[in-house]
Amino acid sequence: MLNCAAPNLAALTRIYAMPELPEVETTCRGIAPHIEGQCIKQVIVRQPRLRWPVPEALSQTLTGLSIQSVSRRAKYLLFSTTSGTVLLHLGMSGNLRIMPTGQTAGKHDHVDFVFTNGTVLRFNDPRRFGAVLWTTEPPSEHQLLKDLGPEPLLPDFSGELLYALSKNRKTAVKSFIMDSHIVVGVGNIYANEALFMAGILPTRQAGKVSLARYQRLAECIRIVLQQAIQQGGTTLRDFVNEAGKPGYFQQQLRAYGRAGLSCVSCDQALTEIRIANRSTVFCANCQR
Repeated sequence: MLNCAAPNLAALTRIYAMPELPEVETTCRGIAPHIEGQCIKQVIVRQPRLRWPVPEALSQTLTGLSIQSVSRRAKYLLFSTTSGTVLLHLGMSGNLRIMPTGQTAGKHDHVDFVFTNGTVLRFNDPRRFGAVLWTTEPPSEHQLLKDLGPEPLLPDFSGELLYALSKNRKTAVKSFIMDSHIVVGVGNIYANEALFMAGILPTRQAGKVSLARYQRLAECIRIVLQQAIQQGGTTLRDFVNEAGKPGYFQQQLRAYGRAGLSCVSCDQALTEIRIANRSTVFCANCQR
C-alpha cells in the first residue's frame, strides 16, 4: 500500500475526483490530513445501492473507531482502523469533499463519515459506480485487491517484469500495460503518454517488444505518472485537486487528445485509432 503524504491545506472545503491513478493519489493526499487520527462519530448512508451494496452495519461498525491511516492501492482509497479497513472507490464520477458538520446534503451525496471534531467526509457519486466497503482481513487479501499487479511507482515494478509477463502475448502493448493484473493505475491517458515517450507503437504485440524497450517503457510510465501527480492530475470533465484547483497535466499532454495535431517531435500529424474501444493517439513516425 502507498501511504499518502499530508500537505498543508489552506481551506476546509475541497472537491476531489478520481479518473486515474494520479487523481486518486491527489485525492488521497488531500483528505489524509483531515481525517487521519480522527474518531468517527457516525456514518450516514443515504443511498446504499452503489456498485456493490454499502454494508448495512457500516455505521454501527465504524462508530467510535479512529482512522489510523489513509492510503491508496491502485484506484482504491483505504481508511485503516484498529478493527478493519474501509475500501472506497470513486468509480467514474465520484468525489470526496471535506466540510463542516451541518452542511445540507445534495441529491448525489450518498455517504457521510462524520467525525467527533466536527469534520465530515462526504462521498458524492452521480452515476453510483463507486463503492464503500468494509473488510476485517488484511486489505491485500481482499478479493478486489489480491490479484492486482504491482504499483508502478514502487521498486517491484520494472521493465524486466513487463518483459517476463509479455511472453507469447499477442494483445496490443497498450492493452497489456492497462491490464491491472500486470500493473495497476496505467489508465488510458497515461498509457498513451508513456508509449509516446517510449517511442513504442501502441498496436505492437506485447510479446514482440524487447527487454530494452520494456525497460524504457517502465521508466516512462513512472515519469508520466509522477509528472501528473506533481501537476495535480489531468483535468477531464470536472476534476480539481486538494486546493480546489484543476489538475494541470492536461497542458503537458503530447499524445492523448491531440489527434490530427502536429507531433511535438517531428511535426507529422498524430493518428487516432481505437484499441479495446479506447481512444489511442500516436505518431506513426516516432513510434514503432
